[in-house]
Amino acid sequence: MSKSLIIILLLCAFTHSRSLSQIATPQILNYTNDNYKAGIQNWDLAQDRNGILYFANNEGLLTFNGRFWNLIRLPNLTCVRSVEIDHKNRIFVGGQDEAGYYFPEENGILKYHSIIPLVPEKYRKFADVWNVSILEDAVVFRTTNVILYYKDGVVKAYPPDVSWEFAGKGNNKLFAHSKGKGLMIFDDGAWMPYCNDPVLNRSAVTSMMEYNKDTLLVSTLKNGLFLMVNGQLIPKKTSFDQTFYNDRIYAASKIDTDKYVIGTTSGGIMVINKNGRLIQKYTYKDGLQNNNVRGIITDKNKNLWLALDDGIDYIAINSAVKNIFPDKNKQVTSYAIRSFNQTLYIGTSNGLYATPIEPGIKDLSLSKGSFSEVPNSKGQVWNLDEINNKLLMAHEDGFFIVENNKAKQIYAVPGTWLFEPVSDVFPSNHIIAGTYLGLQKISYANGNFTNGGKIEGRREESLRFIAFDSSNHIWASHPYHGVYKMELSADYRKIKKYTLFTDREGLPSHLYNYVFKIKNRVVVATEDGVYEYDEAKRRFKPFQLLYSALKGLSLQYLKEDNLGNVWFVSDKKVGILDFSQPSKKQPFSVHYFPQLDGKVVGGFESVYFLNPENIFIGANKGAYHVNYSKYLQNISKPTILIGSVKLFGKKDSVIFGGYFMKGDGLTEAQDLSKIMKLSNGYSSLHFEYSSTLFEHQTNIEFSYQLIGFDKSWSPWNQKSEKDYTNLPAGKYTFNVKARNSFSNESEITSYTFEILPAWYQTIWMYLLYIIILAIIIHVSFKWQKEKHTIAQARLSYLHQLELDRSEKEIVRLEYEKLEADVNYKNRELSNMTMHLVQRGKVLARIKEVISTIIKNHDINDSSPSFRHLIRLIRDVEKSDQDWDNFSMHFNTVNTDFFNTLKDQFPDLTPNELKLSAYLKMNLSTKEIAQLMNITIKAVEIGRYRLRKKLHLSPETNLYDFLIKVSRNTKQV
Repeated sequence: MSKSLIIILLLCAFTHSRSLSQIATPQILNYTNDNYKAGIQNWDLAQDRNGILYFANNEGLLTFNGRFWNLIRLPNLTCVRSVEIDHKNRIFVGGQDEAGYYFPEENGILKYHSIIPLVPEKYRKFADVWNVSILEDAVVFRTTNVILYYKDGVVKAYPPDVSWEFAGKGNNKLFAHSKGKGLMIFDDGAWMPYCNDPVLNRSAVTSMMEYNKDTLLVSTLKNGLFLMVNGQLIPKKTSFDQTFYNDRIYAASKIDTDKYVIGTTSGGIMVINKNGRLIQKYTYKDGLQNNNVRGIITDKNKNLWLALDDGIDYIAINSAVKNIFPDKNKQVTSYAIRSFNQTLYIGTSNGLYATPIEPGIKDLSLSKGSFSEVPNSKGQVWNLDEINNKLLMAHEDGFFIVENNKAKQIYAVPGTWLFEPVSDVFPSNHIIAGTYLGLQKISYANGNFTNGGKIEGRREESLRFIAFDSSNHIWASHPYHGVYKMELSADYRKIKKYTLFTDREGLPSHLYNYVFKIKNRVVVATEDGVYEYDEAKRRFKPFQLLYSALKGLSLQYLKEDNLGNVWFVSDKKVGILDFSQPSKKQPFSVHYFPQLDGKVVGGFESVYFLNPENIFIGANKGAYHVNYSKYLQNISKPTILIGSVKLFGKKDSVIFGGYFMKGDGLTEAQDLSKIMKLSNGYSSLHFEYSSTLFEHQTNIEFSYQLIGFDKSWSPWNQKSEKDYTNLPAGKYTFNVKARNSFSNESEITSYTFEILPAWYQTIWMYLLYIIILAIIIHVSFKWQKEKHTIAQARLSYLHQLELDRSEKEIVRLEYEKLEADVNYKNRELSNMTMHLVQRGKVLARIKEVISTIIKNHDINDSSPSFRHLIRLIRDVEKSDQDWDNFSMHFNTVNTDFFNTLKDQFPDLTPNELKLSAYLKMNLSTKEIAQLMNITIKAVEIGRYRLRKKLHLSPETNLYDFLIKVSRNTKQV
């Protein structure tokens, strides 16, 4: 390296830098072990491609995704001293007697992979791994007694001569500090000497950072900063070297091309540029939890994270919003801010404070300075205004001019609120001041302001808001009375006429109305947006330019800046109508500043616009500086992560750990070919999601939708957890997105899973159900058919019964008719029989009489006539015609009686059949004898012979037997 370059570097090293700190402080967030639920001490930290932070903690590896902390312990439960992440997103850690890396499994849950089994056995016992450095695919673990070089699944061990003090990378090379041998460089698998400056024997190297193409910035623990060029160390002298010597440099990191952050063991952190100039300094007094800084990184949004000896701190150094404390010993309230003559003035509840502004600095929040109280300004400072190149101060004790860093009282009228020049002509000879007691005139002549006296014509009333319209009428408002329009006399000493406007003239209410001048028009901020006075209708109407955007808002403050943008305050929320960024529907866009929510002074709001890089806003505690240009540059889409998915009430219930995997590598979205399938008993899930836009955590909102369950997206809210219980079986996709205060929405992140049906809802069970249903249908059909058959049979049976009943009825009727006929025939038979018997008796009697006559008269029976008579009687007695008629009637009544009897007993003679018929009719022997024209003896003999032929035993009644034969005949 040439001597001229060395001289230039030395000159840069000796560049003078002021020791004063910057006047504004960025947002500092403190995370204690009560927040992250792990060990107090944190040693190192890193950030992965998704923005997730990893901290080497005393109790293990600590992760943070913006909303949720998670502690992962090492297998041997020791502390983690160092952490680094490679391009594959493997999280390499070093602990006590342990080294390895975490990498997600298929379910996205981090799993630890130890490299200790790959280490040669004699080097497996070591103390802490203090440094982890990664260069391409190689990883170096540095302990005091060995360096482990891990690459391609192989570990090589490199013991030192004495001890290893440091290992790290710089300019794409690996370096290590060996005690007694200086800096070594790793070359071709071996550690080679690189720099053996004597300073390295007195102090260990703590970091190596890129400075120029061939130059490294090296920090040492006890000896400050050095530039290393071609193996030579050159001291990097600064005005705060003594601080480095006393407080020691434990960690350092490069922020951007020109800035470095230095972390000390007892002095907090310092941000310097390449020239060694101190840009920012943060200590316990500025809001850090402690001054012992162990590790530093700059996150993706260029803000700082600090691993502290007690806790974790976040410093939003790249934020566009910073806090200013005029009095760091007192939390004073700021009411007014003004930049005047290279001095920044802040009017507070305890007087006026001022600090010089460094020339040439665009963002005044970075200016070095210290506020001091302006003499003679003690008390409430309500307003600061520059009129006629003079700084005017409205004070609770009256009206003051600030000159030569001192406040000079012009009048002592109690309570001056603000100043309003009568015209815009320079210089303005007449100024109207709003005071506790009404309006006050201020005159200007020959460079001096004088008290013009109270303006008469109106009772004493506090007027804190006043404005002139184009007709030079003055408008004023009182929060509890309404809006006044006043016409002043030509000399501005008297109110000639005034009118009070309330809700009767169109205002939303007679309360809380505030008068301002916007776009050269007097408007009123109300409980329902912005209104203006319609002179023609003599009523207030909505101010169309702004009303649609601010409708429904309760406004307390309006301020038009030099670029025509309108700043407003609504219920302690600060916003801007930016006319340089028109939207689709409006000539402006609306932006809010959520970092200021609730921090402005209620009722005494103030916004001071110097330029786009410097806007000052009064606050309850100090004041705020907004670099609006930077704020717009920092606007980006928020990120969104699904941190984990858990099951309710189950041990080891995490089913997704937050990392999407595809094959062996990380991916941006879920691999849908391998979705999680849960049994039906695990149907209640808990989702955690977050954004790694750490600066805007207070104004990040989320919206979610479970496809397959929710019909639409949820309303936007800040809740970062969602539970679903007792989900039915099915396939679901959980979608979530985030948005910031600018309504910029993130991409949608999704997690798909499936809840399997219960055992009784599986496809096999459904097939079984179908089979069972088919069987049931079949059985039912068969049963129905059988039932139908039975029913048909029953109906047929009933029908048959009905037919049978009908037939039987017919048979019965026929039987009755037949029986009636038989009875009739029987009666006829009986009558015939009786007739025959009687005829036989009569004939016998006639015969006897004739025989007697003959005997008595002795009539000769040989007489032909008599003999002929006798012959006729005998012929009648012997005639078979009567028997034939009897037989016919008998057979009609007793169907086939003779045939049946003849079939059974073929030996029966006709007379015996005749006898059987008479016996069946139960005729007496005498009657039978008469009918058969035989004697009684002959009848008895015939009966005897008949019994013989019928083969009847003596105890068998002949009549009963014949009746039985008659019945059998009928049945047949």
